[in-house]
Amino acid sequence: MAVSPEQEHPTKAFGWAARDSSGLLSPFKFSRRATGTNDVTFKVLYCGICHTDLSMLKNEWGISMYPLLPGHEIVGLVTEVGSNVEKFKVGDSVGVGYLVGSCQSCDSCGNNAENYCPEMIFTSGAKYHDGSATYGGYSNIMVADEHFVVRIPDNLPLDGAAPLLCAGVTTYSPLRYFGLDKPGMHVGVVGAGGLGHVAVKFAKAMGVKVTVISTSPNKKKEEAIENLGADSFLVSRDNGQMQAAMGTMDGIIDTVSAVHPLLPLLGLLKTNGKLVLVGVPEKPLELPVVPLISGRKIVAGSTIGGLKETQEMIDFAGKHNITANIELIPIDYVNTAMERLTKADVRYRFVIDVANTLKSSS
Repeated sequence: MAVSPEQEHPTKAFGWAARDSSGLLSPFKFSRRATGTNDVTFKVLYCGICHTDLSMLKNEWGISMYPLLPGHEIVGLVTEVGSNVEKFKVGDSVGVGYLVGSCQSCDSCGNNAENYCPEMIFTSGAKYHDGSATYGGYSNIMVADEHFVVRIPDNLPLDGAAPLLCAGVTTYSPLRYFGLDKPGMHVGVVGAGGLGHVAVKFAKAMGVKVTVISTSPNKKKEEAIENLGADSFLVSRDNGQMQAAMGTMDGIIDTVSAVHPLLPLLGLLKTNGKLVLVGVPEKPLELPVVPLISGRKIVAGSTIGGLKETQEMIDFAGKHNITANIELIPIDYVNTAMERLTKADVRYRFVIDVANTLKSSS
C-alpha cells in the first residue's frame, strides 16, 4: 500500500500543490525528511515563480508527477544543520535552486556541472535518492543536502534574490562560459522578461554593452534603457533597425520561450559570434545553416548552472547589488499569478511571500 505524502517522512510540512494537470494549486499537507548528517533545514521565507513551474503544473512536458508542489527559487533562514555540515549554521540566509541531487560521480559532477548530470534530481516533481517525492518551495520548510544549498549575501534582500537561483544563474552561466563577459563586448538580450531583465543587469555589471531585442517597441524601450540600464533597444520586427545592426554583436542571449525565427538573430552577430538559447520553445526552431557556415557562428544552449557557479553568481550579485525586479504576492494569489504568467503579465518576476502568508492561507 502506498504511503501518503503526510506519512512518508517524520517532519510535518505544508504548502500549496496541484493534484492533476489542471495545475490548480491548493493547500497541501505533506512531510519532509528529518535533518540528516549532511542536511540543512531552513524556514522558507520567499519563493520565486518560474515559467517552468507553470509548465510542470500543466504537464506540458509529459513528465509531471502529482501531487506536485512547485518552487525552485527558494530562500530562507537555517533552523537546523546536520552533524557533518561545515558550510552553514543556524540563522544563515540560504537558498536552493533547481537541483537537490545528482550522482556525484559522473564527469559533469566532477567538473562542478551537476546541472548536466544525467541523474540530476529536480527540486520538485521528481524522485529523491530514497525514492520519495521531491517537493519545492511553495511550502513552509525545506531540507536539502548542504552541497545543493547556497549562501545568500547579507546585503541582498531575500525576496529580490530568490529569482536569481534560477533566472539569475540561467543567464549568468552562458555569459561566463561562452566568454561574453569581457568589458567592451556587445551582447544582445532577446526578451526583457523574467530571464532577460537579469541578463541585462549581469552583463552591464561585467562591463558589456547591452542591446535589448524585443518585438514590442516604445514602453519596453523605456524600461530597458531607463530601468534596467541597457545601452540600446532593437525592435526585431523593424527591418530598418535590424538591418542597421547587422554584424554588430559578439553574442546574443536568447531568453524567449515562444517559437521565433533565428535567422534575423544570426544576422546580428559578428563573425565568430555566438547565439545562446536559454528559453524552451514548445516546438522545434528552424535553424538556417548558411549563416553559420559563412560567419563561423555558433548556436548553443545552456541551462541553469552547477552549484559552484550558482554560488559564484549570487556572490557576484551581492558585490554589484543585483536583484530581480519582482512583484511580491501572497500564497493565495498564486493561481491568479499563474494565469497572468501565461499572458506574460508580470514585471518581471512573481515572488511568493511564503513566511507571512502561508500559515493564514492553510
